[in-house]
Amino acid sequence: MAKVSVIVPAAGAGKRYGAKANKIFERLKGQPVFIRTLELFTGRDDVCQVQMVVSAEDLDMVKESFGGALGFMGVGIVVGGPTRAHSVRNALARVTAEADLVCVHDAVRPCLSQVWVSAVFDAAAKYGAAMLANPLHGTLKRVSAQGEIEETVPRDGLWEAQTPQVFSRSLLQKAYEGDLSNVTDDAQLVEALGQKVHVVPGDPRNIKITSPADLAVVAAVIDSLPKPKLAGGDHPFAEAKW
Repeated sequence: MAKVSVIVPAAGAGKRYGAKANKIFERLKGQPVFIRTLELFTGRDDVCQVQMVVSAEDLDMVKESFGGALGFMGVGIVVGGPTRAHSVRNALARVTAEADLVCVHDAVRPCLSQVWVSAVFDAAAKYGAAMLANPLHGTLKRVSAQGEIEETVPRDGLWEAQTPQVFSRSLLQKAYEGDLSNVTDDAQLVEALGQKVHVVPGDPRNIKITSPADLAVVAAVIDSLPKPKLAGGDHPFAEAKW
């Protein structure tokens, strides 16, 4: 079984969120969003390390308000950089040598099934690079700055990238040695090395929280996520309870 180090970037200022507080601290069914996300990984036998990257501005508050809980969960805290990519690079420098794979997952994607986590971990162990993604189904329009349609974009072969994105430790570390300007996800850096990234079909329920309205959607969705079968379960109700 491959061992996985998990990096959860949570240093974003949340400028698109439209609220004063960083969106990771919003409550989701009684818990902060980021705690819900971290719990997706802290209980897994194949995860050997979990790090959360926070902004320098949030560091003291995170330590004071959540330091005890994070310590109990075994989550390390890393100070982020000016961009998401720089934040991930900071955490990569602290990844344990025990890890075979490194997983990067957005702190604001708490609607993640353990079934999907296992699938992308397995694919990364097999191919060296894997990520969740979802095929685009809607009609895409390129719109000008004046708000006018310029063209309809063919959607054939277009997928929306999600996280987790998982890579061999050495591959991701090499990818992050390069230029980090204009980087929107980890797979982009790995692609720049000429490495193929295997896509594991995701699910529209793997929502990234970008606005206050998303919280209500996530709260409604989270209980509908597929659960893995318990070991030895052979009846339709034999599902795990997390």
